[in-house]
Amino acid sequence: MINRKFIASISLALAILFLASCTSLTNLSFNSDAQPGSGVNVRMGQATWDTGWFQAQVFKLLLEELGYTVKDIETLETVPFYFFAAGGDVDFWANGWFPLHNRFLEFDQVQGKVKPVGFQVNQGALQGYLVDKKTAEEMEITNLGDLKNPEIATAFDGDGDGKADLIGCNPGWGCEGVIEHHLDVYDLRDTITHVQGDYSALMEEILIRYQRGEPVLFYTWTPNWTVSKLAIGDDVVWLGVPFSALPEDPNAETAAESLFGCLETPCDTGFGVNDIRVVANVEFLESNPAAATLLELVELPLEDIAAQNALMASGEDSEAEIRRHAEAWIETHRDQVDLWLEAARSAEE
Repeated sequence: MINRKFIASISLALAILFLASCTSLTNLSFNSDAQPGSGVNVRMGQATWDTGWFQAQVFKLLLEELGYTVKDIETLETVPFYFFAAGGDVDFWANGWFPLHNRFLEFDQVQGKVKPVGFQVNQGALQGYLVDKKTAEEMEITNLGDLKNPEIATAFDGDGDGKADLIGCNPGWGCEGVIEHHLDVYDLRDTITHVQGDYSALMEEILIRYQRGEPVLFYTWTPNWTVSKLAIGDDVVWLGVPFSALPEDPNAETAAESLFGCLETPCDTGFGVNDIRVVANVEFLESNPAAATLLELVELPLEDIAAQNALMASGEDSEAEIRRHAEAWIETHRDQVDLWLEAARSAEE
């Protein structure tokens, strides 16, 4: 005989399980679309070097997926950014270079109020001096110290002052101090002029000079559009430096065992390898755990940044186009992106 009470109890249990599963699915759906940043305005900065604007757009779009309202990104010089971030006028930027920017964290007004977050590009940022390959081979130049010879230096003289023109860093950039220090410690002041101004405009002049067959000498970093226009190893080559010499750490080792396109082995570019990291206001991070988690987790492959920089160099350099590049990158990496967003949403629970 069928036990109707048993069937009823089983039916009730199944109904409860069904309702529970529905609730669970509803919560899962809700959590996947949760907007922990709803009602929060975020003020982003970005550096004056446009090779970092793509990353800024990626972070902006991801924060918007979390519900944050990200206002227009403000382009800032390096030192002002650190002061504005410390004062709470800017929440973060994606353009910190470390250890190059360590000295900015030590300013009295900045110390303890901002900090690097995550490793957007880990050990992927190179810096150094490059020269056109043709001149390097003809004059047997392998090291920046070779330009202490006036006969070599004058080959790179574009303004007739008898000194080599070294296209360097914008005033206020972290690399400016390193180049100035190098010219002093390598005793190159008499034969090299550090040419400063708008880096992109100066590098456009370098491209024109190279296309005319003239010698060129410049500082650059990777990722950067310059090395998509002047290919390392084919058009230009890295120069070594006489010895490692960073102004903030004279004992730091900046040599690499090998570096493609360098004329010396091991190759000491004089700068060492840097990490590209988010730098954020500490109070902003503490008040917004979802944003803090996202900023900690996001990583971008160096080759993807270089590919986007090449698009910018080819003319796709408007804000709308850079945003489109960022949107395409996010969709290409949607599976990984969703894991970052899930972790960020979980941080608010």
